[in-house]
Amino acid sequence: MPSLHQRACTQKQRERQAQIDALQAAKFSGPLSDDEKKIHALSLARLVQDCNAGTVVPSDILSAYGKKTLSAHHLTNCITDFMFEEALQIPAFDDSNVSGAVGLSFNSKRDSESALLLGVPVSLKDTVNVAGHDTTVGLSRNANCPVAESAPLVHLLQDAGAILHAKTTVPTVLISTETESDLFGRTVNPYNSKHSVGASTGGGAALLACGGSKVEIATDIGGSARVPAHFCGVWGLKGSAGRFPSWGTISSLPGFEGVPIIAAPMAASLADLEEFWKRIILMQPWTYDFTCIPLPWRTVDFQVERRKLKWGVIWDDGVCETTPACSRSLSLVVDALRANGHEVVDFTPPNVSELLAIGFQLIFADGGTQMRDAGLPGETINTPLRGTLGSFAIPEWFKKFLGWIYRGTDPFYASLLESLHYKSIVQERSLVTHRDAIRDQWHTAWTQANLDFVLTVPHPLPAPENGVGDTTALLSMGYTFLFNILDYTAGVLPVTFVDREQDALAPEFLSSSRFKQMNRVTRCVYSMYDADKMHGLPVGVQVVGRRLEEEKVLEGMKVVELALQEAGIPFVPKVLV
Repeated sequence: MPSLHQRACTQKQRERQAQIDALQAAKFSGPLSDDEKKIHALSLARLVQDCNAGTVVPSDILSAYGKKTLSAHHLTNCITDFMFEEALQIPAFDDSNVSGAVGLSFNSKRDSESALLLGVPVSLKDTVNVAGHDTTVGLSRNANCPVAESAPLVHLLQDAGAILHAKTTVPTVLISTETESDLFGRTVNPYNSKHSVGASTGGGAALLACGGSKVEIATDIGGSARVPAHFCGVWGLKGSAGRFPSWGTISSLPGFEGVPIIAAPMAASLADLEEFWKRIILMQPWTYDFTCIPLPWRTVDFQVERRKLKWGVIWDDGVCETTPACSRSLSLVVDALRANGHEVVDFTPPNVSELLAIGFQLIFADGGTQMRDAGLPGETINTPLRGTLGSFAIPEWFKKFLGWIYRGTDPFYASLLESLHYKSIVQERSLVTHRDAIRDQWHTAWTQANLDFVLTVPHPLPAPENGVGDTTALLSMGYTFLFNILDYTAGVLPVTFVDREQDALAPEFLSSSRFKQMNRVTRCVYSMYDADKMHGLPVGVQVVGRRLEEEKVLEGMKVVELALQEAGIPFVPKVLV
């Protein structure tokens, strides 16, 4: 007899397939019409403008993006819930006019602002609460249990006229290096189905790359938006805690405050990402979400200021060396910025590995109890997380012994072996105190260096193959996780594609003394790297600002894009579906 877990998975998968069958029988299969192609090509700002003017109607927008969404799902398995039918049933518009004009019915809380996102297709990560729909966190126990109340952000988006048409896949309990669950299966990279989309917003990144949405509402605790953006060639910005409405987005670590867990938009272009951020802030999200800081939009325009900027580059986080394709991407940006007259210097920040070790200890301070107990019997947890959770069963004395063995050759891994155990409240508070002391050191170092931005890779790898990587794979997330611990603003943008010739490792590298001298995490990463198999996959860069500098970082991302364009090497996304 099937277990409760198996029955829940089967029921949910049948429910999703029924949605797909119904949509295929309707108007959402087949290629886009010429008119739909024109709609799909519109920027976010132009889409809102035309929708307000009545020259484009929401039902036609949904038709165009609905077809792309269904095609994206067939290619990548990226959707958990199709919400097409109810997407237009909001008071911000009335699409009943057959003449082609849209009659607006402003019944939201601020009529003058209710059209700010009119007609914009927005997909939501599974973790965002939408009334009447499941929020599963990739767990079968949460399937077929629709929530009663939508997140404040969902109310804001509906008041602004956005078309909320789909929820996207996540891995089991979210903490992972790829997006896979028993409940929904594996989500694959749209550029190469043998490769990962990253996690935990893997479904949203795949959907955006395929053109199935204008914006994805992701969440980010350690790179959950930025790593998938890097793997799939899209744009994303993680702000500081309190800037973007995040209440009502569900975590696998409820009550955890050691590292901020926040909602973070992703988009298929930088212009759309900036426009979306600005319009959300214009909607005064602090009147919807009590966790939001009442901070209006502050325009930053370096083109008008004509100011040359100072950029600090972190080439190596001290834990994991970057692979050739990612190093080349960062070098392309550095060279382009210098060619534009900007100052670019190496930046060696204080105590990176120590801060990362604190972050991992805080996430697992409960001994992994919340994540380990979340699933039903028989539910699969991804290999890297399963190995980490399993380490808590090892006696502490033995882990200290292993740490002593590794200390001379791999001090970071040794420190984690010794320190990843259940923490008392006093020990957790001590970690938070230590975290804040290092935050202060970073603030001082940044100020003394007089930096505008920091540049890093988003991850030391391009998208690896599906199903590879051991327990140490989670530790390779340091380039993004670092800025969650610091609560800095960080954005990712695509730069180039892996090239099998330019980015290849030297022959026999994996048997060389250089490889053997690498630490455990770097060896894990390099063992997954293959420029030939990764050829054509996107590679990005990360632009970092300090706390609550969302407008400035978006502008910095524009400076990078402009520099790459002037260097004759703009990133051009591929048409995937």
